[in-house]
Amino acid sequence: MKILLTNDDGINGVGIWAMARTLKARGYEITIAAPFNQQSGMSHALSVLREIEYKRFDNPDFEAWTFDGTPTDCVKIYLEGMSDKKFDALISGINDGANLATDVIYSGTVGAALEGFLHAIPSLAVSRDKNSTISFDTCAAATVDYLEKILSVKREPFLHNLNFPKKFRADKAEFVSARLGQRDYINAFTSHTDDAGRAYFRIGGTICDIDTSEGTDIYATANGFVSVTPLHSDVADYDEIVELRKIFRG
Repeated sequence: MKILLTNDDGINGVGIWAMARTLKARGYEITIAAPFNQQSGMSHALSVLREIEYKRFDNPDFEAWTFDGTPTDCVKIYLEGMSDKKFDALISGINDGANLATDVIYSGTVGAALEGFLHAIPSLAVSRDKNSTISFDTCAAATVDYLEKILSVKREPFLHNLNFPKKFRADKAEFVSARLGQRDYINAFTSHTDDAGRAYFRIGGTICDIDTSEGTDIYATANGFVSVTPLHSDVADYDEIVELRKIFRG
């Protein structure tokens, strides 16, 4: 089985190599296509107005390519411009930091997995809480177990967002299906002026969760579960479509 690996932490991210080693040990054929550098917050951005440098990454154990672009650039360029391989799955991650709730809208990890899904490839976005006590290797092994189980029963492409908690509830990975919670940030922007008088903003802030109710991904991970949220690419509001039709007919 052929797996395409990518991420938004960059080609030197710890999580992607933990996943690569685990998959190789299970006998999978691995290809890596990842950014040169950190690309968090890039969502599904595509670099359409500039040239994107790429090169082979020096690793004797894997076919690995790295790109001076976004996570979506990496996946799209490799699939459409560099290879005619037919991949059985795509894994984006393991991200060093959670991608929960409304953060999935901004996530480069999710954006890269979405590109795989748009190419009709079963795709996982995988993240681990920044302060997790669970090793990347353990997360990788649990992710492969999950992928094998889902592929054994699902025939259609899917896009699943997985988040590993700070610690397991029962000393092992327990997966639960969860909807997205709602997350915001306090003091999200800080500003400063440098010695030359140039003004800057920096995006950051402290997490302020608004919807952490039972059934959300935030609730699941807070209680030691691995949250799984199925996502899709169709963002149309179908209820509003029906309402607009009524208005137009009036």
